[in-house]
Amino acid sequence: MQIGKLDHVNIRTTQLDVMIDWYTNILGMHIGDRPDFPFSGAWMYTGNTAAVHLVSIEGASGTGSEVELKLEHFAFSATGRIEFEAKLQSLNKEFHRFDVPEVNIIQVNIWDPDGNHIHIDFPAEE
Repeated sequence: MQIGKLDHVNIRTTQLDVMIDWYTNILGMHIGDRPDFPFSGAWMYTGNTAAVHLVSIEGASGTGSEVELKLEHFAFSATGRIEFEAKLQSLNKEFHRFDVPEVNIIQVNIWDPDGNHIHIDFPAEE
């Protein structure tokens, strides 16, 4: 066996509608087809790929504290960094930019409403 690319990330949340709105309006994803599971949720797509699976839960929200969670972040590759940073600034969203010349990328680090850390990797030459 040889592992390929990561297929998707599954995120549990107590605020499904807020998370759907964030992944739609901040990252430009869209809701797509999802099997008829016996629990609420949404699959957020990038193009034809369901990249983020949101699962609605009751109880403790799990706010993204890296002290309690095992997953520190997940990442996407993208193009259009200048436009993305301008969008984040216009919406007054916190982000941190980090240049990584060793691998020729610029990371834009952001956090969703539940506190999950995501970085978007852009080609440095953009």
